[in-house]
Amino acid sequence: MALSMDCIFCKIIDGTIPSKKVFENERCVAFYDTTPQAPVHVLIVPKEHIESMNCVNEENAGVITEMLLILRRIAADLCIAEQGYRIINNCGDHGGQTVKHLHFHLLGGAALPVMLA
Repeated sequence: MALSMDCIFCKIIDGTIPSKKVFENERCVAFYDTTPQAPVHVLIVPKEHIESMNCVNEENAGVITEMLLILRRIAADLCIAEQGYRIINNCGDHGGQTVKHLHFHLLGGAALPVMLA
């Protein structure tokens, strides 16, 4: 598994930076966002450093399916699945990606404002 030690998420993955983890397996980790935008705000990241959706290819695409299944499980575990939730992936500077490590935001726990879709 390749990590980039100048990446904040890679530092969370290797334990250099502490986090409040919700889920972890051999390929992914999920943890609470430190600046939540909703009552429930969890980040799901692959342990392999993949910079963005633009870097997903045939060799690493399976981790996307795994991340989405984990996300669905976390939504159920945190009791937000029934009422609904939002999944966000920001890609590149114009897409609002501030951490250059592929990740999904899971937001829920309240009615969320309508945003660009």
